[in-house]
Amino acid sequence: MNDFRAIADRVEIEALRGEFTDAAMMRDRPRLAALFTPDGALRMPDIPVELLGRDEIRAGGERLQSQWDFFVQTTHPGTILLDGDTATGRAYVQELARTLDGRQGLNYAVYHDRYRRTAEGWRFAERIYEVRYLDTSPLAGTAPRSPQGSRTRPTPAVSFADPAPAERLERAAAALRANGFATEILDDAAAARARVEALLPEGAGVLTGASETLRLSGIDEDINAGGRYDAIRPHVLTLDRATHADEIRKLLATPEFVVNSVAAVTETGSLVLASGSGSQLPANAGGAAHAVWIVGAQKVVPDLGTALRRVEEHALPLENARAQAVYGMPSAINRLLVLNADPRPGRGTVLLLRQAIGY
Repeated sequence: MNDFRAIADRVEIEALRGEFTDAAMMRDRPRLAALFTPDGALRMPDIPVELLGRDEIRAGGERLQSQWDFFVQTTHPGTILLDGDTATGRAYVQELARTLDGRQGLNYAVYHDRYRRTAEGWRFAERIYEVRYLDTSPLAGTAPRSPQGSRTRPTPAVSFADPAPAERLERAAAALRANGFATEILDDAAAARARVEALLPEGAGVLTGASETLRLSGIDEDINAGGRYDAIRPHVLTLDRATHADEIRKLLATPEFVVNSVAAVTETGSLVLASGSGSQLPANAGGAAHAVWIVGAQKVVPDLGTALRRVEEHALPLENARAQAVYGMPSAINRLLVLNADPRPGRGTVLLLRQAIGY
């Protein structure tokens, strides 16, 4: 082996495989997805899972990793066969894992890989995961929960992307009502769109939050481009932030209505919102005379601890990708707002949807 280019290619492909293992272990879904070509595929027929493209790989990784209590993957070098700007190879894997619902075991597997040279370097064009041995005997060890080694009982597995079943929606709705939030369970985004129109008087001053739920449902367009309301956000966008900063702050803080979504709603009746700038939080916290929150069923979680984990592990990576694409800069959780109850019962209305929408 005296071909320097071939040596460099092998080193880079081996580093790519190492990055995959590290991203999986560190639960870094955006980094893991970026190791694939834009049309790359991750196939795991024994699970079974098939993820096509970076968006599916990132979201699928979130669904799988949200179930882990602990996971350890050790990857051993295998073969690499170079063919110009493409290559094939295999890597050998040993894994120990336990999920939050108690499934556990040891397995040995093989990754069957196709690689492609891109402007970003070598990337996976396809990675197929084949299990060769599986032992589901109870594992003797456990994952430490603190530097002191104390342990807590695992919480039930929660998917941050799949809609909660009907009984969990009903439980969350009952708790929200007990905490002073008017709460309705609706079938889908179309029903929420109609309900929002019924809740907002024509001509009302309405501020919308920066929400994928509002955008995907059409509610954002209804309010900000429909001409029915005194829409605050389009007006704010016409103002110079340097010379009208105080006016912008007041407009955002005290609208008549704020319409938004949340990052999570708990079955104990709390709403959790996250923000990079904090500009939209005062209205939600109490500055607006009335608030309406539209919440997809996938945002329902058991408790506040899980809600905060959802914000960090699920919502932030997706919002970060959106912010990079739209603004050219990353997002961050600089402000968190937790609404445990409303001291003015009925001020806030939560529209819980049976479908998943937004993130």
